[in-house]
Amino acid sequence: MSRRVTTGLVIYSLCLMVVALAPPAHGQGNNGQSEVQRGFAIAPVPLDLAGRNRSLVGQGSYYVNGVSDCVGCHTGPTGHLGGGVDFGIAVTRNLTPDALGLPGGLTFAEFEQAMRFGTDFKALAPPGPLVVMPWPAYRHGTDRYLEAIYEYLRSIPCLEGGPGLPPNRC
Repeated sequence: MSRRVTTGLVIYSLCLMVVALAPPAHGQGNNGQSEVQRGFAIAPVPLDLAGRNRSLVGQGSYYVNGVSDCVGCHTGPTGHLGGGVDFGIAVTRNLTPDALGLPGGLTFAEFEQAMRFGTDFKALAPPGPLVVMPWPAYRHGTDRYLEAIYEYLRSIPCLEGGPGLPPNRC
């Protein structure tokens, strides 16, 4: 191999190393925060961490309030994740924990079925899977993804009412 080619390869390799090791540009990345730390930083309500897995709560907040945008549909006129957004064919559900601490009144097994298969346990939509909920995309989430979301939902304040729920659910 010629000296010129060898020098070129060395310079090319060094450039790749600099790019690979460079920190993200300003405004990108998460400033070194983990998903758990970022989740706590963006949580819009006080969280009840008593008896909760702190790591799952933080990561769940990151998913719910950030990358999965659950708040985009489920935060309506009643407050954070209290549901009530009317899509014409369905109204978003209240995902806050009930008096038993169950998010939306669902056990984890039921929540998992709703997220993976669109199962409608309240029978509030036309027959079949949930029609507006983007469960076809969320069904691919890992078990930890679903556990984190559920644990976060268990930690947020209860809000009264919501489609198919009694007004005194808290």
